[in-house]
Amino acid sequence: MEYDYVPLPKRQPLTWPGGARVALILTFNLETWDLTKDTDKPYYAGGPAILPDILPGHTPDFPNYTWREYGQRVGLWRMIDLFDELGVPASCTTNAVTFERRKEMTDAVLERGWELMAHNWEQGELLSNFANDPAKEREIVLRTLDQFEKFTGRKSKGWLSSSLRGTLQTADILAEQGCTFYCDIMNDDQPYLLRTPHGPIVSTPYSNEINDFTFITRKNFTTDQFAQALIEELDVLYEEGATSGRIMNVGLHPHVSGRAHRIRALREFITHAKSLPGVWWATREEIADWYLANHESHIPGQLG
Repeated sequence: MEYDYVPLPKRQPLTWPGGARVALILTFNLETWDLTKDTDKPYYAGGPAILPDILPGHTPDFPNYTWREYGQRVGLWRMIDLFDELGVPASCTTNAVTFERRKEMTDAVLERGWELMAHNWEQGELLSNFANDPAKEREIVLRTLDQFEKFTGRKSKGWLSSSLRGTLQTADILAEQGCTFYCDIMNDDQPYLLRTPHGPIVSTPYSNEINDFTFITRKNFTTDQFAQALIEELDVLYEEGATSGRIMNVGLHPHVSGRAHRIRALREFITHAKSLPGVWWATREEIADWYLANHESHIPGQLG
């Protein structure tokens, strides 16, 4: 995988379908962790811990495990109720094991016709652990994509690695398998093409910055601060999008945003976004398909 450095002033205006200013993606991460791992090393379960003293993998860490599990049992359903009430879709990622261990979560997304995409096999298994073992990484990616197709009846068109820990070959494997977009490269407010030996794949960036983990768990934002940060980010992108379209991805985790005292932040943000006529409630697949057909009008020569 490789891509060009093309700073924003060197690009042509990006014109979204219908003249939209911002393609807005609200991402639910349907993640599932192993309770233990066969190791005496500290177990990083694919996200920040609520208690800092990480235990060895072979020792159950109930405070951190059950903190996350709250999102599967309660938080996700609170978020789904809100999105149903407001009539907006989420774009969801899922670990392959979620289809079997927490099937009600993926069923709820599929029943609503929301976007669903592959998010690694299991949240605590990072592809970066296999950066020097490309055969093992490939096995994990293909096993994940096969599981996705088995349970959904269609191929996943995109990928988000657990904790964004992809490798130099991840995008190459995905392009080979017919995926059209990849979310790990978080360096832009617009899509662009990544080159692989198997053809281009669109970077549709996720965000570690516009993310409930960052705002709430890392920065200790209040509910008011969380809502205001999301609104301000959208307002600036919306203003900029009058001359060249933007993407805004909001990373959401049910055990963080799905708490009772935080759900108001999502309500206020979504209500504000719905009041703006130039917001495109897009799926990543729609963005990728459109960009593959129109990239020359934005950044010519990306495939050169």
